Amino acid sequence: MEITDLLQKDAMIMDLKATTKREAIDEMVEKLFEVGAISDREIFKEGIIARENQTSTGLGDGIAMPHAKNAAVNQATVLFAKSSTGVDYEALDGQPTFLFFMIAAPEGANNTHLQALASLSGRLIDPKFVEQLKNVQSKEQVLELFKPIEDNTNEPEETIKDVASRPFLVAVTACPTGIAHTFMAADSLKLKAKEMGVEIKVETNGSEGIKNKLTKEDIARASAVIVAADKKVEMNRFDGKQLINRPVSDGIRKTESLINEALSGTAPIYHGDTSTSQEESQTSGSFGQEIYKNLMNGVSHMLPFVIAGGILIALSFMIDQFIGVPVDSLDQLGSYNLQAAWFNQIGSAAFSFMLPVFAGFIAMSISDRPGLVAGFAAGALASSGGAGFLGALVGGFLAGYVIQFLRKALQGLPKSLDGIKTILFYPFFGLLLTGFLMLLINVPMKLINDALNNFLLSMDGTNAALLGIILGIMMAADLGGPINKAAYVFGTGTLASTVATGGSVVMASVMAAGMVPPLAIFVATRLFKNKFSQQEREAGLTNIVMGLSFVTEGAIPFAAADPLRAIPSFMIGAGITGGLVGAFSIKLLAPHGGVFVIFLLSNPLMYLLFILIGAVVSGILLGVLKQTTK
Repeated sequence: MEITDLLQKDAMIMDLKATTKREAIDEMVEKLFEVGAISDREIFKEGIIARENQTSTGLGDGIAMPHAKNAAVNQATVLFAKSSTGVDYEALDGQPTFLFFMIAAPEGANNTHLQALASLSGRLIDPKFVEQLKNVQSKEQVLELFKPIEDNTNEPEETIKDVASRPFLVAVTACPTGIAHTFMAADSLKLKAKEMGVEIKVETNGSEGIKNKLTKEDIARASAVIVAADKKVEMNRFDGKQLINRPVSDGIRKTESLINEALSGTAPIYHGDTSTSQEESQTSGSFGQEIYKNLMNGVSHMLPFVIAGGILIALSFMIDQFIGVPVDSLDQLGSYNLQAAWFNQIGSAAFSFMLPVFAGFIAMSISDRPGLVAGFAAGALASSGGAGFLGALVGGFLAGYVIQFLRKALQGLPKSLDGIKTILFYPFFGLLLTGFLMLLINVPMKLINDALNNFLLSMDGTNAALLGIILGIMMAADLGGPINKAAYVFGTGTLASTVATGGSVVMASVMAAGMVPPLAIFVATRLFKNKFSQQEREAGLTNIVMGLSFVTEGAIPFAAADPLRAIPSFMIGAGITGGLVGAFSIKLLAPHGGVFVIFLLSNPLMYLLFILIGAVVSGILLGVLKQTTK
C-alpha cells in the first residue's frame, strides 16, 4: 500500500480557516466525519487531544501530524490540510504551522497501513519536498507529489572496508502512539548519519511492534546508544554502554547534536537493573533526567486533585461571603453556612489526597507498582506530621528507593517465592521501612516549624514592612509546607486582638503574599507561552481561581517540576507584595477567602494593586528563568 491510497482527495482542506490549535483540530475532525472516515467525532477527537497533551505533534518547519488510533475510525485515512496564514499549533520550533496531516488509524490497522504512514513520515523530512508541498494549489498536485518515486540513482556501492572504517551507532525511537514521531525520528537519524558519514542502525517501537530490532551483536559493536523515546523501551540490554536518552522530538529536530554527542565519547554509562523484568525496567538517561521524570509522574497525577479540590474550596468561600457570616464567626468562613460546608467538605476531601498521590506516584515511577503503597503512606505521614509538600517530595523518592533496595536484598530468595514478592514482600517491608523513616523525617520538620513560629513571635511590633517581606517570603518558600503554615498560623494568631481596631496588618500581608504564586503562574504562562506545554498553560489558567481564592498550593505542580527557578521567583514577588501591604498598613478581618473577602479589607483597591505587582514580578522572573519545554 502506498501513501496515496490513504490520502483521500475528498478529505483534503486546501484553505484551512482555523487560526488556533483547537479550531484546526475541530475543522479537520469535522472533515473526516463528513467523508465517513470516522464514525464518532468526540471519541476520535479525544484520542487526538490525548496525544497532543503528551507532546505537541507540531513538528516544526511548518508541519503538524496530529494522529489517533481508536474505535471511532472506520477506515485508515490521512487528511491533508493547508493554511495560507499559518496556525499557532504549539510547534516544537515555536513557529506557525502551514501543513497538516491528520492521521486516522483504526484499532485493527494492519502492517500495510502502518508502513504507508511510516513512508509519509520519511517523505516529510526532505526539505525540498516540504517546500514543494507548501506551494501546491490543488488537490491533484498534492496527490501527484506523493506518487511513488522510482529509485534510478546509480550511487557507487560501498566496500566492506569503507563501511568498517565508519563509526557505528545504534538507536531506538518510540512515541506513545507509535505512528508518526517514531518513524520521523528514525528517518531523521538515518538521514543525518548518512550525511555525517556515520553508520547507524535504528530500532523503531511503533504501533506495529518492534521493527529492525537491535541484536546483541549490534549493541556490542556500537560505540554508543541513542534512545529517542517518550515511552518505556527495553533498556537493560544496554547495560555498560554509553547512552544518550532524549525525548522523541529531539530525534526529529536535534539529530546532528545527538549524533555528535554519541560520537564524543562523553555520554554517561548506562547501568541496567538485572533484577527486574523488562516491564519493570526504567527508561533512564542521566541522573538529572531520571529525577525529573519521576518528579513529573507525581506532579501529573497530583494536578487534578489540586485543581478540582482548590476550586471547590474557593466556591465555599464565595458562597459564605454571598450568604453572609457574622464578624465573630469569620474563623469559620467557608464552612459556616450549610451550602458552603458541602463544597468545602468535598474540596477538602480531594485536597487531602494531594500529598499522598504526589508521593505515591513519584515512588511508582521509580519502582513501579510495588512503590505505590509505600509512597502513598509517605505522603500521608508527611501531611499529618507537619512535613508538608517538601516532606512528601522527600518521602516519594525515599519510598521508591526503599523498594529498589528491597529488590536487591530479596533477589536471592528461591524462585518459587517470586509470585508473592510484588503482592506481599515489597508492599509490607516497603511500608514498614518507609513509615519508620518518615516518622524520623517529620521530627526535624516539626522542630523547624516551631522555631519559625517562635522567631515570628519575637518580631511582633517591629517594622510592619520588614515583617510583611519576611512573611511574604515564607508564604512562597514551600507553598503549604511547614514554613508557609508557620507564617499563616502567626497571621491568624493576630486576628483575635485586632478585631476591635479593624483587622490585622499581619494577616493581610500573609494572605496577599499567599495569593501571588498561583497568579504568577498565570502571568508566566500567558507572557511566555513557548516555554510551557499545552497542559501547563491550561493549568496556568486554572491558577487564576486558586490565586484569587488564596489557594497557594495551586502553584505546587510548577514548583515541584522546576523548584530552583520557580520557588525563588515566587519568594521575590510574594515578599514585595507582603512588604507593600505592611508598609501601607492595610488591615484584614478574615483568616482566609482571597478576593471573596475583599470588603473586609481597609483598602481593597491598594490591596489588589499590590497583589498584581507581586504576581507580575514573579511571573516575569519565572518566565525569564525557565527553560523552554521540549
